[in-house]
Amino acid sequence: MVLPAATPRIRSGDTEHVYRPDSELYYLTGATEPGTVAVLTGGAEPRFVLFVAERDPVHELWHGPRLGPEAAAEAFGADEVHGLSELGRRFPSLVADADRIYFRLGEDRALQRRVVEVLSSGRSRAQRSGRGPRGVIDPALVLDELRSIKDEWEVHTLREAARMTVEGHRTGIAFLQPGLGEWAVEAAVEGSFRAQGATGPGFATIVGAGSNACILHYVKNNSVVSEGDLVLIDAGAEHDMYHGDVTRTVPAAGRFTPMQRTVYDVVDAARGAGVAACRPGSSIDDIHRAALRVIVEGLVDLGVVSGAVEDLIEGGAHRPYFPHNTSHWLGLDVHDPGAYVRDGSSRRLEPGMVLTVEPGLYFRAGIDGVPDGLSGIGVRVEDDVHVTSGDPENLTAGLPSAADEVEDLVGSG
Repeated sequence: MVLPAATPRIRSGDTEHVYRPDSELYYLTGATEPGTVAVLTGGAEPRFVLFVAERDPVHELWHGPRLGPEAAAEAFGADEVHGLSELGRRFPSLVADADRIYFRLGEDRALQRRVVEVLSSGRSRAQRSGRGPRGVIDPALVLDELRSIKDEWEVHTLREAARMTVEGHRTGIAFLQPGLGEWAVEAAVEGSFRAQGATGPGFATIVGAGSNACILHYVKNNSVVSEGDLVLIDAGAEHDMYHGDVTRTVPAAGRFTPMQRTVYDVVDAARGAGVAACRPGSSIDDIHRAALRVIVEGLVDLGVVSGAVEDLIEGGAHRPYFPHNTSHWLGLDVHDPGAYVRDGSSRRLEPGMVLTVEPGLYFRAGIDGVPDGLSGIGVRVEDDVHVTSGDPENLTAGLPSAADEVEDLVGSG
C-alpha cells in the first residue's frame, strides 16, 4: 500500500489554501507533513517505510520547522524512515515483489508515474519470475471498512469535536438578531470554534436566512437577516482531524410564527425518530425510513400531499420537499467513507459507527402545490450519533432542538 500526503492546493496566484493532511495517510501513520509518502509492505516480513521531506533552513524560514527523517522515525515508529529525495531510488525495490499495489489514482501525479513505471517493468519481469505487481487497487477497498468502526480514541475525539461544534452554534445563535449579515453569524460561529482550540470549521459554514435556507449547500452567506426569517446554521468544528456536523434552524426574532413552528416540529420529530433508530442491527435505510415516515405524515397534515402514507413514501411524494438522505458517516472526513449498501442490502449498523441524522423540509418558492404561508420556509435539524451496543449516544445533545428551548437561545448573548 502506497499512501502519499495531500497535495497543497493553490487558492489564487501563488497563495495556497490552508493545508489539510490526507485522511488515509493520517489514519494509518499519524503523519501530517506535505510531501510524506508511506509504503506498507506485506508478505512474510511486513514493513512500514516512511519518506519525509528533509530539513531545509530556507523552507523552514517561510513555513516553519520540518521533522526530518530522524525525528519522524521517533515520532511514527516506522521500520525505516528516509528523506524524500531517496524515494525514486528505493521505491522500485519496495514494491518489486508485491502482486498488487494499493494506490489511489489521480491524486499525486508524480508518485502515480512511479507506480506506472513499476507496473510496466513488473509485467515483463513477472513473465519469467512469477513475481511483480500486476495491478493497482484503490486503498479504499481496505481502509473504508476499517474507518467505518471508530475505536475508543476516535470516539473520544469526535465527542470533543461535537462539544466544540455545539458551543459554536450556541455562540452564533446567541449573537443572532434581525439586521445582522449572515456573514456576521458565520464569523461568530467560526470564531468560537477557534477560541476553543479547534483547527477551524471542517467545511464551509452555512448561514441561510429566509429562502436561502432552502438552498441545501448555500455558502455565500451574503444576505441580511430579516425580522421574520428562519435562519439555518449548518456548521462543524474540526478537532484533531475529526469533525462535528450540526444543523439548527432558529427564528431570527426569537419566536417561531405558528406556521414556522408547525414545520419545525415535524422536522425535529423526524430527527428524534432517526436518532432512536440508530441501534446495532438496524440498517442505514431504517434510519431514513423512520425519519421519512414522520416527514410524510407531517406533509399530509400540512395539506401539501394527500393519500396513504406508505403509498406516498413509495411514490416519492416527499422528494420536492425532502430531497436528500437522512444520514452520512462522520469521522476524519465530514462525509466519511464507508458503504451504505452491502451485498445489495442497506448497511447494518455496528457499535463504533458514527453518523449524522439530518432530516429537513424545504418549501422553495415556485414549487407547485405549496400552500400559502409555506413558501420560502426551509428547516433542517441535525445531530451526530454514536452507535453503541445499546442506546444511541447523541454526541450533540448539548444543543437543544426542541422549539421552546431553541427560541430561548436566540439573541441571548
